Amino acid sequence: MSDFHELIKSFPKTREYVRDFFVYGFKTRNEFKHKSPRTYDNERRRLESWLHPFVRKDHLSQGANISLAIDSNLLDTNPLFRVWKTKSFTDNDIVLHFFILDLLQKGSKMTAEEITDCLLTDYETLFDIQTVRRKCNAYWKEGLLQKEKNGKKFFYFLDNSLSLWLKSNENVFDGLAFFQMAGHLGIIGSQLTDQFDRPNRTFRVKHSFFVHTLEDEILLQLLEAVSQKKSVSLTIKSSKKDITNTAVCVPLQIFISTRSGRRFLCGYVFRNKRFTCFRLDTIKNVSLLEKIETYEELQEKLNRNRRHLWGVSFQGGERQHLDKLTLTLQILESEESYILDRLKREGRGGTITKTGQDIYQYEIEVFDCNEMLPWVRTFIGRILSLECSAKSVEQRFYQDLETMYQMYQIDED
Repeated sequence: MSDFHELIKSFPKTREYVRDFFVYGFKTRNEFKHKSPRTYDNERRRLESWLHPFVRKDHLSQGANISLAIDSNLLDTNPLFRVWKTKSFTDNDIVLHFFILDLLQKGSKMTAEEITDCLLTDYETLFDIQTVRRKCNAYWKEGLLQKEKNGKKFFYFLDNSLSLWLKSNENVFDGLAFFQMAGHLGIIGSQLTDQFDRPNRTFRVKHSFFVHTLEDEILLQLLEAVSQKKSVSLTIKSSKKDITNTAVCVPLQIFISTRSGRRFLCGYVFRNKRFTCFRLDTIKNVSLLEKIETYEELQEKLNRNRRHLWGVSFQGGERQHLDKLTLTLQILESEESYILDRLKREGRGGTITKTGQDIYQYEIEVFDCNEMLPWVRTFIGRILSLECSAKSVEQRFYQDLETMYQMYQIDED
């Protein structure tokens, strides 16, 4: 039997468990069907080790439920950043990490052969040249070291300009403290404030979506593809079914919900000749493909289509073109002018027409009227009628009303 280790090698697996514990904390050990009980126990121990102040355990007849209880407005940093800081390493990894960085600390430039010799003479440790070269190249790819070619030799060195600049600009740490709480990829700000021992003493965020930091690795790869105007291959696992699919698209923009913080990739799928949005928390892997010559044209087309986008769906259930929704409301002008103001503020470009005394008609054309129903339901009690060119939307609305009448034993008349 293998021993339990707090550190991890496969972040995607751990990301799934942390998300499950955070979002679906009501699950018991037996309800995690997609992995073995031993894997569940190992991930649970890691979670309790990293986040023990926030772990809550509820004992039920079916077993113990493990969940995370995190109140963002009381914290000075995102505790889920700790998940990013627990990668595994070997004994040689940790020895080479500190020795190589110490050798290059004074700004000297050295080849892999020179570093290997200094490791033996200065630290009395013997390493193979190829091992040292692989470690230096790995750190160069990660950005920890710089590399330049002189003749036939490659020289490695440290670039301390950022460190020196941060030390000479104290005010920047307030910016880093704010960024780690409010910005995407906030782990970068957290790493820098930790490195300089400058914890956040200034900012608190009342409503912060901590769990979405688990997707930042995927987000970074997608932003890289957008910057290079390349298409991508996505490995996607369904959020409802245990099914994994592959999709090829051109990434154009990241959409973010202001209500839930959930993030979506908006991309163009050539196979379907249409725009599609993918939830970032369902994307498991991103592979960059070829550069797209028509990238700017796709961006312009997306900007035109966004005017008819209510949420993130570009297609309704019945039609390929736009669907029209007409909502007739009774609003008492003398007492409920704030309802009319809200309709104008949240209507997203829809037209509002007064058709009678205290009667208003709201009309809009969007790709998918299904996305409007949660917002439309907030006007129940004032709705006189709802009509939609997508009849399934209309039927769903009135069926929901009928279900509510039955649930609360309301006379429909």
